[in-house]
Amino acid sequence: MPAPTRPRPAPAPDLLPKIILGVDPGTQIMGYAVIEVRGQRVDVLCYDVINMKALGSNHAVKLKRIFDRMLELIDEYLPDELAIEAPFFGVNVQSMLKLGRAQGVAIAAALSRQIPYVEYAPTKVKQSVTGSGSATKEQVAHMLRQTLTLPPVAEASKFLDATDALAVAMCHHYQKGNNAGAAGNKSWGAFLAENPDRLGAATTKKKVVKPAAPRS
Repeated sequence: MPAPTRPRPAPAPDLLPKIILGVDPGTQIMGYAVIEVRGQRVDVLCYDVINMKALGSNHAVKLKRIFDRMLELIDEYLPDELAIEAPFFGVNVQSMLKLGRAQGVAIAAALSRQIPYVEYAPTKVKQSVTGSGSATKEQVAHMLRQTLTLPPVAEASKFLDATDALAVAMCHHYQKGNNAGAAGNKSWGAFLAENPDRLGAATTKKKVVKPAAPRS
């Protein structure tokens, strides 16, 4: 008669994988990044931008593009939390209003998938990644290259917006997700598992994607 086996203990909560979607809002170029966290290990699943310069001056068209792309990212990577940079106070009121709408659309896309979100001030993001709240985009990108495996930023200037989004995701990771939960604590992946008939087209397999090659 075989000896009874003890059930394996459940993994510690901090060792369970967590997917964080980071967003740096913009009305011309919006950066986004997805990271997977297991304890202290961080893997970059993707980071890129939504380039809306070719969409002209129709702000509504740009907002729809942001919303659609956010849903695509959510359905592909099934993030547990959204970390998004809060708009900074500038001189141009119209630009601030447009930036606020872009941020709101990104947040609305996450909330439509039951994903909690957290806002971080730009100075908080820079402080978390570089130690200085007044760091430049280049300094943020340089520090991320020291911490993570990334292609050189010099290959494409657009990656400065992507690395800004990656910095937002890393900032949230450094906070250990303690600020998450204000919008609920159920991830999109958990929602799909409980309601498989609600979105047949969504995939439940996370895909590792390398950063997009720079365009000439």
